[in-house]
Amino acid sequence: MKKIGIIVLGLFMQTVFAQTNRFVYQVTMKSNASDKNDVKTENAYLDISAEKSLFYSENRIKRDSIMQQNFQSGGARGFNRDQMESLRSNINYTVEKDKANQKTFFKDRLGRDVYQYEEDRSISWKILSETMKIGDYKVQKAETEFGGRKWTAWFTTDLPYQDGPYKFGGLPGLIVKVEDAQGEYSFDLMKNYKISDFPSMNQFGNTIKVKRTDFVKQQEKFKSDPVSFMSNQGGGFSQTRMGAGGGIAAPRSSGGGNRGGNGGDFRKRMEDRVKEDAKNNSNPIELK
Repeated sequence: MKKIGIIVLGLFMQTVFAQTNRFVYQVTMKSNASDKNDVKTENAYLDISAEKSLFYSENRIKRDSIMQQNFQSGGARGFNRDQMESLRSNINYTVEKDKANQKTFFKDRLGRDVYQYEEDRSISWKILSETMKIGDYKVQKAETEFGGRKWTAWFTTDLPYQDGPYKFGGLPGLIVKVEDAQGEYSFDLMKNYKISDFPSMNQFGNTIKVKRTDFVKQQEKFKSDPVSFMSNQGGGFSQTRMGAGGGIAAPRSSGGGNRGGNGGDFRKRMEDRVKEDAKNNSNPIELK
């Protein structure tokens, strides 16, 4: 009976650790440098399994679901423009942490393609003795400097994960709250629940692996001259459309033509969108 009990316990523990835990964070951003009263708030998911974790926008999953339904219907459902606009996100990146290899990968779209780099900077925390209660969790204070900002985090050992939102992690417990010194970015844990597995995410274009410093250079090129940048990516403008998430994304289906108007109109809309995005993200989470 004792052996049976041990076997049952082992199977139970395997089931528990095989599950993926989803932590929902409220992300507050003052991403417009010219208007600090413009405060944007949206939810993001941190999905954690034994092997990895993934941080991404809640709106992305909702957009992907709508696009997948449209694809499966052969376009019969169509897109509700207002609905897609309401799901635009300021969190167009994803952050994946490989636990076995202790590596962090950042992905973001520039033009038609997705650029990925491995984070080459470690986060060094100073753990302080100060504690308090946030919701149901007893949390402890920690501080660090990362990406040109000073950050304060509150982590809990009540949850057995050395992880956190965005690129943050490496503390003795899960980060419940992390905020920069200027109060321009904050991540606050709202709730958590179990899911069966990581969601499938739609991705258009190629994935281009680069170094972090090269990504920054490509990002500046895209912002300064999006038309030239996308011309160099190939495929032409007629095969590219505005992404619902707030960027230029997703190739058009072949044979569909340029239903968005002539090339000049598209270039103008694209430049206007990129300029709008640049203004709305002129105070990025990482300053350097």
